[in-house]
Amino acid sequence: MSIDTILFDLDGTLINTNELIISSFLHTLEEYYPGEFTREKVIDFIGPPLTDTFQSLDENRVEEMIQTYRKHNHANHDLLVKEYEGVYETIEALHKQGFKLAIVTTKIRKTAIMGLELTNLAQFFDVIVGFDDVEKVKPDPEPLEKALQALGSSKETAMMVGDTPHDILAGKNTGLPTAVVGWSIKGRDVIQSYNPDYILDSMSDLLEIVGVTTR
Repeated sequence: MSIDTILFDLDGTLINTNELIISSFLHTLEEYYPGEFTREKVIDFIGPPLTDTFQSLDENRVEEMIQTYRKHNHANHDLLVKEYEGVYETIEALHKQGFKLAIVTTKIRKTAIMGLELTNLAQFFDVIVGFDDVEKVKPDPEPLEKALQALGSSKETAMMVGDTPHDILAGKNTGLPTAVVGWSIKGRDVIQSYNPDYILDSMSDLLEIVGVTTR
């Protein structure tokens, strides 16, 4: 397999935003639906865009709930976002080897950049495709195709790396091989059921898959 381009999801893949996302959902839902949502229930909301989640709850208050969510999310961002072990070193190695790298996320560009800058990963990504850059989000192929076009890459030499079923399906819908991280909050059994091409126990596993030697 000849890969020169890697598209990455951000949340739960490159940066650990799980606690931030869960906290933001619980804060928002407690305001609108007191006592109705637990931590376990809101984990199901991780992956799809906020518009889809809140529309399923109350289509008349979608924007209102999104603003409540984002206000809490941005205020607590730097406190709750954590790094995953080995991610920085892996992305740095890929960048040094000349791989073309992009972020494809369902969060808005502003928030994506916040996370990349906090973890010092922004320097490695010239292309970011966020929720506000597309008409259709993952698992639709549009954001992946937009990233490939911006990078000047072909899908024949690209790969998608993520942490949710939406990422796996987006890769498959675009015709890309898919890798999913084994630390997905969805659980290994769930992600395995979507038949990704690879499951990464460590982000450094990706280096061997794409043929990067670190010695």
